[in-house]
Amino acid sequence: MAENTPPAMQADAARGADAAPAQSGMNSCSNAAAAPRQTHAQANGGVRPAPGSRQSYAAIDLGTNNCRLLIARPSGENFAVIDAFSRVVRLGEGLAQTGRLSQAAMDRALGALTVCADKLRRRNVHLARSVATEACRQAVNGDEFIERVKRETGIALDVITAREEARLAVLGCHILLEPGNGPAMIFDIGGGSTELVLIESTDTVPRILDWQSVPWGVVSLTETFGPESGERIDRQARYAGMRDRVAQSFADFADRVVAAGVLSGQVATLRLLGTSGTVTTLASLHLDLPQYDRRAVDGLIVPADAMRTISAQLAGMSMAERQQLPCIGRERADLVVAGCAILEAILDLWPADRLGVADRGIREGILRSLIAANGEGDRMRSEVSRLRREAL
Repeated sequence: MAENTPPAMQADAARGADAAPAQSGMNSCSNAAAAPRQTHAQANGGVRPAPGSRQSYAAIDLGTNNCRLLIARPSGENFAVIDAFSRVVRLGEGLAQTGRLSQAAMDRALGALTVCADKLRRRNVHLARSVATEACRQAVNGDEFIERVKRETGIALDVITAREEARLAVLGCHILLEPGNGPAMIFDIGGGSTELVLIESTDTVPRILDWQSVPWGVVSLTETFGPESGERIDRQARYAGMRDRVAQSFADFADRVVAAGVLSGQVATLRLLGTSGTVTTLASLHLDLPQYDRRAVDGLIVPADAMRTISAQLAGMSMAERQQLPCIGRERADLVVAGCAILEAILDLWPADRLGVADRGIREGILRSLIAANGEGDRMRSEVSRLRREAL
């Protein structure tokens, strides 16, 4: 769930205990994933473009921390982005303590969705799908919020399962996985949850072997551990506690991975791809970028040890010190440490030498599904169909 608004992807596609229980699926390739719900853009009144006009498609991903929109048109076997929007809304703020979406958080999200609705109207979107994830899954007032969004913006949010979230993330970013044989891991660190997907590469879309979703994202983990102390030793202890908590939630999945024998080979052959604001931010720091540049980060391969070193450095810094770093600033300074803890727990579980970085995920997966379902792009349609049959 990358936190940065992507430009056109046409060229990029060629580059290479106090939480809810985890959800998972083992050897479930024979179970078909639920087909995504497709709707005409509600804010556009469901009016189709005139015959012969170039149709546009839209995907909205309302997460625990961000609201993101992508609008694109088919372009051969891919698609070209014509509009995008991303805003930090922190919908899940306070959820770990109260179990509810706060009024302020809902208002922030509604403001962002109002912008999305306006873009859908102006771009004359043909088909759209709008999804909400962990915050709305967990909140006791999630249904009330969904109804309010529909009433005030016309956008019908689909609260998707963790399984569907994992499927869409894989569909949206797997093209950036390093070539190779044998199993690989794709992960998505969100605001309220983290998804791990064990896959096997094929000639087209990967075959999903197993998956796990745990209720730890950058917002939920940060709020569970509370504000950090001013002392470095206390900050490091807090970070260690975060890593332990996440590792415990991964334990069943880790046992299944070991039992399946997929870690019995050489570590050098393990492949790992991450899609999240955490990995794109750390990749930016690794490149020493003065400001975020998606073209430099999306598809980058980074040594895992370098990501661990950056994570440890950030965990030891004060909030003020992190705020001064390019690509972090005030918006991410309090949450990035939790993301680093989750990332290191993943690297402990799947000790790959290198980490692929993706600034793409759920939205791109939605777009590929919509375009394929509407009969555009033979290869895209084949990939989506196979992932539904074999994955999850």
